[in-house]
Amino acid sequence: MRPETEFTPRDLFDRPLQDLRISVIDQCNLRCQYCMPEEHYTWLAKRDVLTLPEIARLVNIFMSLGVTKVRLTGGEPLIRPDLPQIVGELASRLGQGLNDLAMTTNGVLLARCAQELKSAGLQRVTVSLDTLRAERFSALSRRNRHAAVIEGIHAVPAAGFTGTKIDTVVMRGLNEDELADLIEFGRTVPAEVRFIEYMDVGGATGWSESKVVSRNEILASVAEHYGQVPRPLNEGGAAPADRYALPDGTVFGVISSTTQPFCRTCNRSRLTADGVLLTCLYALDGVNLRKPLREGASDAELRELVAGVWLTRSDRGAESRLAQRPRSTFVPLDSLQRDPHLEMHTRGG
Repeated sequence: MRPETEFTPRDLFDRPLQDLRISVIDQCNLRCQYCMPEEHYTWLAKRDVLTLPEIARLVNIFMSLGVTKVRLTGGEPLIRPDLPQIVGELASRLGQGLNDLAMTTNGVLLARCAQELKSAGLQRVTVSLDTLRAERFSALSRRNRHAAVIEGIHAVPAAGFTGTKIDTVVMRGLNEDELADLIEFGRTVPAEVRFIEYMDVGGATGWSESKVVSRNEILASVAEHYGQVPRPLNEGGAAPADRYALPDGTVFGVISSTTQPFCRTCNRSRLTADGVLLTCLYALDGVNLRKPLREGASDAELRELVAGVWLTRSDRGAESRLAQRPRSTFVPLDSLQRDPHLEMHTRGG
């Protein structure tokens, strides 16, 4: 049944609520250095994780407030055993108010379930891949699963998916010399590669501004390789990536959250695996929706709660981070580690 849209709330900067990212599980089978520490993390208790019916009900609430896009994230979403059932349930809303249903994954388990997810109704897949070199992958992720990720990426088009994306976090001294190689790899999939500036969020315990490769540097590197400055596509909208075309028409993107944030157009809300609503990737706290949901709140009460959060939203987290540099005014990383909700692996990136 199509959730009736009552109104689309706009926050204090006139940004609508349109995009919902759902972390279906906080656990992950990699330990990427920019996402979570090797130790000192806490998995959620199973009883605290939202069930399929709870996810479905909350999606209805968000859709009634204007959400048209849902992305399933983690942790690593493919770890969750009932993910195909979650996809199937949400896919039943496509064409009934939901326009886009996608997933972000690290790809380790993708080869064995890509076809099942496609059959369940998943529309698009984004795979995280930071390097084409196995030894670099092992050093970054602290796991030897590079071959599995590559196999998973190739399974995506084989299952019938289109519009595939590859997300690459670019870090100085690690993989900034692979930009053109990754674009060329993307051609073979096919997939659009998106380069992401290294962000100082939660689990990025080794973050340093010196490791950030800026959008301007990324574009200069690509231009040097291809002999021509990439052409900006100037599409506008609320998408996080600025997209560019190479001379032959190949498109890639750059997400410059660190040096040129897109806060002014951000229409994203985030739901953690245990039902905490976050209105910014950098948010230090959120609103617990699981508690009223399990205590018998009506749809109207839940809708009022979510709408109230969004109407008072003033987050511009990345812009605030940028304005603070180079002063040492960030939340200490050791305090971030004590609260699992502040780790990147709990909020889906």
